[in-house]
Amino acid sequence: MTDPDKLDDTADNHERLETELLAKDWDLAQVSTADVDETTARHLLNDLVDDGVVTAVAEQRVLVHEPSGEAFGSIRQVVVFHRGWTAGCDAGEVDE
Repeated sequence: MTDPDKLDDTADNHERLETELLAKDWDLAQVSTADVDETTARHLLNDLVDDGVVTAVAEQRVLVHEPSGEAFGSIRQVVVFHRGWTAGCDAGEVDE
């Protein structure tokens, strides 16, 4: 017969849970830009400009993300930032 204490022992459960939570936090902190190539970024940027989300400031050679006020020197940077910003805003709505 098995010892019931061995089956009920949950002493290391907190360590496993903490490890899983840290892994999830790490995954969320990492931004994947692999799926945003230059062509895709240009198409997405055109949509963002048409929607008034991004403004190009030619004199300074920057792209301004209007909702946040952040300025970027690269098409990919602003597109990836907007994706993260949108995800953050969506997550904030769920939390509230």
